[in-house]
Amino acid sequence: MPTYNEKNNLPVTIPAILRYCPDVHILIVDDNSPDGTGDLADAMAGHDPRIHVLHRAGKGGLGPAYLAGFRWALDRGYDVICEMDMDGSHRPQDLPRLLAPLTGESAAGAGSAGAAPASETSSRVPGAGAAGGRRGERVDLVIGSRRVRGGRSEGWPWYRNLISSCGSWYARVMLGSHVHDMTAGFRAYRASMLRSVRLDSVEAGGYVFQIDMTRRVLAAGGVIREVPIVFPQRALGVSKMSSAIVIEAMWRVTVWGLQRLLRGRRRS
Repeated sequence: MPTYNEKNNLPVTIPAILRYCPDVHILIVDDNSPDGTGDLADAMAGHDPRIHVLHRAGKGGLGPAYLAGFRWALDRGYDVICEMDMDGSHRPQDLPRLLAPLTGESAAGAGSAGAAPASETSSRVPGAGAAGGRRGERVDLVIGSRRVRGGRSEGWPWYRNLISSCGSWYARVMLGSHVHDMTAGFRAYRASMLRSVRLDSVEAGGYVFQIDMTRRVLAAGGVIREVPIVFPQRALGVSKMSSAIVIEAMWRVTVWGLQRLLRGRRRS
């Protein structure tokens, strides 16, 4: 869980996660928050062995923070590694439903309260191997999706929803992907898949990191399942979204898309 000035959210989000998923471990990756987030995280970790803290020297971007967290977890032998925001927009009660396809455990009772009847969708690169049956397939990445039946945003300004929707649509078209919510940041990865996607070559810094990881999993022949979530507006703190993050996403997705088209022409 990457943090920068999220001190007020720690006492809310961390206990809620452990209430719904008491067996998980939580890694807080703090970018030297000036509001004391890192100090509070250390204090919480001192009282609960399930809480861990990784301190970074300064604000270095979302992608590098997640990569640091991935490497920390891989080095310690975790089998399933999740991404989750600290600000409450990723609801702790939805976490069991992301973990269930990877752990084989039931997520009964952990659905999205008040959501429409839910559906799940699975995606993979055509011809990348047998996917198997829906219930029997080996899932490599589970995405908490706003854009499958039963998923939705709550309380978000129309322009933020528009940016996110257009970003997902553009990424799907340019990259030839069937994943509905390409920009989603509430995710659970199988550790073996993270080991196979060459994390050392990931350069995306902002929210386009999520799109980059999606295309890498698909290129590796991985199976991605989207499960519906409710995505509320943060109640505390300030969003880190900026025009620079949007520009980086448009630029990188355009380059990746053109590279995909050129590879396709060379094969033909």
